Amino acid sequence: MAERVQQPPAKRLCCRPGYGATCRQGQRAAGAPCGSSAATQGESSRTQSPESLLDIAARKVAEKWPFQRVEERFERIPEPVQRRIVYWSFPRSEREICMYSSFNTGGEEIGSSGESSDETRLPFRRGIALLESGCVDNVLQVGFHLSGTVREPATSSEPELVCNVSVSFDRCKITAVTCSCGNKDIFYCAHVVALSLYRVRKPEQVKLRLPISETLFQMNRDQLQKFVQYLITVHHTEVLPTAQKLADEILSQNSEINQVHGAPDPTAGASVDDENCWHLDEEQVQEQVKLFLSQGGYHGSGKQLNLLFSKVREMLKMRDSNGARMLTLITEQFMGDPRLALWRQQGTAMTDKYRQLWDELGALWMCIVLNPHCKPEQKAFWLRQLRRWNSVDVCPLEDGNHGSELTNLTNALPQGPAGNPDSLTRPHRTVFTRAIEACDLHWQDPHLQHIITEDHYINYCYHDNLDSSLFDTRGWPLWHEHVPTACARVDALRSHGYPKEALRLAIAIVNTLRRQQQKQLELFRAHKKELLNRGMTSVTNLEGWVGHPLDPIGTLFSTLMETGRGSEEGTLLDFSGSLGSGRWTEHPVFPAQRFLEDGESFLLLAVETALIGLGQQRVMPDGLYAQEKVCRNEEQLLAKLQEIDLNDTLVKIFRKQAVLLLEAGPYSGLGEILYRESVPMHTFAKFLFTSLLPHDADLAYRIALRAMRLPVLESTNPSGDLSRPHHIVSVVPNRYPRWFTLSHIETQQCELASTMLTAAKGDARKLETVLESIQKNIHSSSHIFKLAQDAFKIATLIDSLPDLTLLKVSLELGLQVMRMTLSTLNWRRREMVRWLVTCATEVGVFALDSIMQNWFTLFTPTEATSVVASTVMSNSTIVRLHLDCHQQENLANSARTLALQCAMKDPQNCALSALTLCEKDHIAFETAYQIVLDAAATGMNYTQLFTIARYMEHRAYPMRAYKLATLAMTHLNLSYNQDTHPAINDVLWACALSHSLGKNELAAVIPLVVKSVKCATVLSDILRRCTLTTPGMVPLHSRRNSGKLMSLDKAPLRQLLDATIGAYINTTHSRLTHISPRHYSEFIEFLSKARETFLMAHDGHIQFTQFIDNLKQIYKGKKKLMMLVRERFG
Repeated sequence: MAERVQQPPAKRLCCRPGYGATCRQGQRAAGAPCGSSAATQGESSRTQSPESLLDIAARKVAEKWPFQRVEERFERIPEPVQRRIVYWSFPRSEREICMYSSFNTGGEEIGSSGESSDETRLPFRRGIALLESGCVDNVLQVGFHLSGTVREPATSSEPELVCNVSVSFDRCKITAVTCSCGNKDIFYCAHVVALSLYRVRKPEQVKLRLPISETLFQMNRDQLQKFVQYLITVHHTEVLPTAQKLADEILSQNSEINQVHGAPDPTAGASVDDENCWHLDEEQVQEQVKLFLSQGGYHGSGKQLNLLFSKVREMLKMRDSNGARMLTLITEQFMGDPRLALWRQQGTAMTDKYRQLWDELGALWMCIVLNPHCKPEQKAFWLRQLRRWNSVDVCPLEDGNHGSELTNLTNALPQGPAGNPDSLTRPHRTVFTRAIEACDLHWQDPHLQHIITEDHYINYCYHDNLDSSLFDTRGWPLWHEHVPTACARVDALRSHGYPKEALRLAIAIVNTLRRQQQKQLELFRAHKKELLNRGMTSVTNLEGWVGHPLDPIGTLFSTLMETGRGSEEGTLLDFSGSLGSGRWTEHPVFPAQRFLEDGESFLLLAVETALIGLGQQRVMPDGLYAQEKVCRNEEQLLAKLQEIDLNDTLVKIFRKQAVLLLEAGPYSGLGEILYRESVPMHTFAKFLFTSLLPHDADLAYRIALRAMRLPVLESTNPSGDLSRPHHIVSVVPNRYPRWFTLSHIETQQCELASTMLTAAKGDARKLETVLESIQKNIHSSSHIFKLAQDAFKIATLIDSLPDLTLLKVSLELGLQVMRMTLSTLNWRRREMVRWLVTCATEVGVFALDSIMQNWFTLFTPTEATSVVASTVMSNSTIVRLHLDCHQQENLANSARTLALQCAMKDPQNCALSALTLCEKDHIAFETAYQIVLDAAATGMNYTQLFTIARYMEHRAYPMRAYKLATLAMTHLNLSYNQDTHPAINDVLWACALSHSLGKNELAAVIPLVVKSVKCATVLSDILRRCTLTTPGMVPLHSRRNSGKLMSLDKAPLRQLLDATIGAYINTTHSRLTHISPRHYSEFIEFLSKARETFLMAHDGHIQFTQFIDNLKQIYKGKKKLMMLVRERFG
């Protein structure tokens, strides 16, 4: 708490009754002067005798009455009575002091500045340490004002600090604090804590004086003058200007100060009009919240804000009026957050953690307005406040980003004035809408009053069997109200410190839910045949309980679980707030246990409530945040359930609810009738499956298999008569694009299936059933592939023999993935294909043979040849399968057949693989080669043909390589400037191959080269290679090498030489068209290479000279370049 050094102003004016101008100064109007002795204080605490009537009365008056009312009521108050009232007016419980000096009264906490998570650094703990180490001195209580000094011992980095502390109090509440330490924080500093605890723990050691005005009344004029002059002398630097100003005003007859009867006294206690509440520094609360919001979730600010919300709940539980006051301050800062307008302007969503803070804000306001003992004027004030915030444009919506179009179901009971029909639909419900609606709720319903106040409210003679029955067949009370609203009442009772009342209402609500569940089951059974014949998809709850903004199931579960834990120990822990020492006290078990079945406990009731809520069929809400909240709340509730150890009694509850959920039709998410957009049950069913499996495997599988459904992804909708009984609400489908959490939902569906596969290992019948469910309900190839991989891992565990049945399931899932992804792009496709071959290998040779026989439904031709067939024919596969020679040959024949089929379907990509696979079978190899030749004319490009040609040369088929190379040359075209084209090496290789085969082959390929290649440098390279060696260096078909170099003046090299010279001439003119000075030197080098080629002809010198002269004439404008040409070539 930020403490200000200035003393707070006096709250009221004080004067003695009957004191006026006619009364002699220095005397009391009645009675004797007050004694100054403190001998009477604290006497009762030193003895063991019964408490005196004076102390009992003084304590009660000190708790409830402002001291001004006491003075007005009684003309004369004896000094001993005043002393005891003043004595008992200071707080006696340490809990409130702890609450106002730390975030929580227990557990791990951190300071509001986030400096340290060490509990010893909390102001409350530090205050205790200062008190226990004797650092509190000079403690004096003057009336309703406590002062003292607190010494902070020196440390290695800080010198000793002495703080002047003062505390004002009224009716057992600290109303103002000041400390010279200058600490700026929401909560009291350690020095205030130390002084306050000193007064609580050692009241007898505190000097107690009556209010200063009482002391002044005992002085005569001389004493008063002496008192004032001494006071001014001691503090002349601080008070002299003020003293002179007051003296001037008092001496002035017409001054304002003389028009007022009496004078202020800061020690005289509160006036009648003063609000009686603990000191809360509003400015610091606002500053801290603004700081946390500005940090945007960094530096632990989100945790700090949550701790502030926890502090509000703690105040509410203590019935401290500052709870609502503090929440108002927090809300104002939240509404003023500049990010709200920015996000609205940009159309972006707020962060998830920030969104959760707003949810908590709305829930807290719901608790506050539902306070069963709040005054009408308080509720009216809060309603005005909430409506003002609600009307602001940037006020966040309840469902995140989208306006909800749900009917206002909050006022299920006819409470308050009837609303107009237009108010039934609220297209934009903000986080405050529910709190505003809750302002219309009251607690005056007689049945509700009986439920929450009586432990024996039973009516055994009540046999009304209507849906709105007030009692069930056992005579136990029921409470029919919109479930989230009813549970909000429970939360409000808990939050405001009424745990017994909250428990009674929670039990009534749960019994109502159980009765409704039974009624719904009976109703469905009566109409089952009719409903199933219509093939309806319907939902009975537009507003689900799990993921609801008011968290009804979570509230019921927490209420019952807290009571259950206490009852297991035989006691319930409650905190005494206003009387006694403020320590933990024990209370007997709630008599509300009479509303439990034989052998039932609050723990069992909590579990059953959670199961009912989780199994409710409910529509998926709009908006990303609302949908994420459904998933998050479901997981949170399941996590709490998983902490509970299952015993036989709990297993019975699980069985009972599992059967009810399976048979409840459209009311259950696990029923036979499922609405297309109902929230899926995968996560819940997985929990039920694992819980029930050791106890009732058949029921576990029924639950899990039923939950595998995901109708929102089904492409067809059931048709038929859409008329429905009155109890079913129809909703138009076609909202699929708005399922923002679909990826998460599909993952949960996959995990449920994987859990079943794992459990079904070794059971062929169950594995087959699970496989059928997966193939029917899972629509994502990636998830099916994951399941296939999971099944494969489970089936091939190292420490056990392979499970062939599960391996076949894995293979079947893999085959489905292949079929699903065959015609779609999937970046994991190659991994999937390799995995499938591995899986088929584990299953056996028949599986490999099967996938090769049916390759066209599973693989692309490229995949079939490059991955499938290649893997099948590898040595590792043969070794793995332990095949004999006959089996190897059969498998190889299947692979070669597959390769030839693929080559015919896609020769461009499969021909080379087919040739490779068919190498060991002459007929198959020849067939593959013929396929290549047939496709070469139209279906293959030069790159593919060159690759196959090189392969043929490698396999020692040079003539076939030559033929394929010539075919490739016909598809090639190299322009004059493509001197780095990737096909250049292939052209050089083809020419070298032709040259090596002989003159005829070279003569045949050169015209193709001349036609396809226009690049001068490439042609000159080919020309030089052909002139360096004689053709036919490789003996072929008994032909002999002629041993003579080929002449450049005769065919075929003459044709190549002329083409090369022509290419140089054309390239030169092309380059000169757009040449820049920085390329001049490069151009000169190019001409040098051209000259070398020109000179290879017998008249090359003349041709080159003429060529240079023509350049000089044509490009004479490029003087600098031509000068360089002359210097190099003359």
